[in-house]
Amino acid sequence: MKLKQIFFLIFLSMFFIACTNKAPYTNRNQMILISTESELALGEESYKKALKESKVITNSKDAKRVAEIGKKIAKVANKNYKWEFNLVENKAKNAFCLPGGKVVVYTGILEVAKNDDQLATVISHEIAHALARHGAERVSASMLSQGLQAIGNIALNSQAPQYSQAFNIAYGLGAQYGVLMPYGRMQESEADEIGIYLMYKAGYNLSEAIKFWENMSEGKKESIEFLSTHPNSTSRINNIKNIINKIQKSK
Repeated sequence: MKLKQIFFLIFLSMFFIACTNKAPYTNRNQMILISTESELALGEESYKKALKESKVITNSKDAKRVAEIGKKIAKVANKNYKWEFNLVENKAKNAFCLPGGKVVVYTGILEVAKNDDQLATVISHEIAHALARHGAERVSASMLSQGLQAIGNIALNSQAPQYSQAFNIAYGLGAQYGVLMPYGRMQESEADEIGIYLMYKAGYNLSEAIKFWENMSEGKKESIEFLSTHPNSTSRINNIKNIINKIQKSK
């Protein structure tokens, strides 16, 4: 058996084993190649580093709001993580959640999250990323991308070495725009969907989720969605409206 065939069989085995994971609520099949233990360790390490390099705000009214809303949503998420919620001084309108439920909210997001329901939209979205193990999924996609590139190089070097450089250039473009960016948009849309369900279970006003994303898009110049890791505002808001309608019809 040729070397490239062996690599291909290994890849297929890893692929089918990895695809046994499913995202919560959406039940989408996921390809995850790293263990939960490795994922949590990575999240813990990155979280400590992020807090060390930031100005963490404690005991303020907004810091307490972030913690209280976060705990309320984490309770309905029903995941045995060591949840942590911190407010960090940063003008960026952003927030993130690392594997294991380590949520950081930037002060800049409070300018557009006008009330607790809108802040819950942000935190629910970030918690959704952790629940769906999107970080591990992105790492797995990168591992797969690098693995396929290695297989391609082995095959080309043995049969057509003159095309090796061209393959790397073409594959780099193909992986970036054909897989990794749409993959990011898919995860963002899924986090929106899971987040809306979490908000609903926690008793927050779902209509405020639409208002929050409208606030976020105000005055924002939209990029071409094909070249972006996030869905554009119109797509995002329409998708969220559809999810809310689905929930309301199921009552």
